[in-house]
Amino acid sequence: MPDSLYAIVGLGNPGPEYARTRHNTGFWFADLAALRYGGNFRTESKFFGETARVKIGPADVLLLKPTTFMNRSGQAVSALANFYKLTPNQLLVAHDELDLPAGTMRLKLGGGHGGHNGLRDIHKSQGEAYRRLRIGIGHPGDKTLVLNYVLGRPNKTDEDAILDGLGHSLNAVETWLKESWDKGTQQLHTAAR
Repeated sequence: MPDSLYAIVGLGNPGPEYARTRHNTGFWFADLAALRYGGNFRTESKFFGETARVKIGPADVLLLKPTTFMNRSGQAVSALANFYKLTPNQLLVAHDELDLPAGTMRLKLGGGHGGHNGLRDIHKSQGEAYRRLRIGIGHPGDKTLVLNYVLGRPNKTDEDAILDGLGHSLNAVETWLKESWDKGTQQLHTAAR
């Protein structure tokens, strides 16, 4: 298995009713990567999702948007990782993050799932050592409001901030794949947003 193969998994829920919701910002990131690097998604039932293949710097990158619902994301990630013999080190999962303000993005290596159902399911098969892009969506302020909040669409200001942050994030991912994880992380975490 070549070291230059990586997978970026954007988390979200399938279906047009979820397309622009906060919970689908992982899909937004995968779509942006496909758009920027010339990938076209197609349904691949063996990976329980839509996949595209792109070149980012020296790396061949598989993009995956699971078509399972969020709490079954591990099924798609496992299928892809097992087929291509990917290690957690070659896997980047992009997901919405309540604990960061809308538009704030953070790269993270390993760690817990923080109550995120998509990450919880991925942990079951991959452990916790994979890389993540935490996409800040903000918090509604009360935990009883979280479900409707994540399944709702952000206001224009938050959506613009998230989209801007995703652009910075993709730049940082390119730096990671061309140079190093540490340089990509530093670039993202110091980017003016």
